[in-house]
Amino acid sequence: MELCIFARFHAREGKEDAVATAMHDMRGPVRAEPGYLAIRCFRSTRDPRLFFIHSRWIDEGAFEIHAALPHTVQFLERVQPLIDHPLEVIRTRAI
Repeated sequence: MELCIFARFHAREGKEDAVATAMHDMRGPVRAEPGYLAIRCFRSTRDPRLFFIHSRWIDEGAFEIHAALPHTVQFLERVQPLIDHPLEVIRTRAI
């Protein structure tokens, strides 16, 4: 069953461009993964420091593989010092 992921990133002041760049850079490797269906990155129109990633996977197993891949781990290591909160990744299914 398809799994949808929502991840929230609120950049530290002055780190907005670094978060946007990190998100842009990780999309290519993700799109090459088996089990990938879609990924989109968003920036809030009201808070320029607030970003979201929405991704879709064929199932939970595909996302688990994605989460352990080196480029995913590197992205998280790159972005965590740039945000001002604990990482939020929410697994969902359509209703």
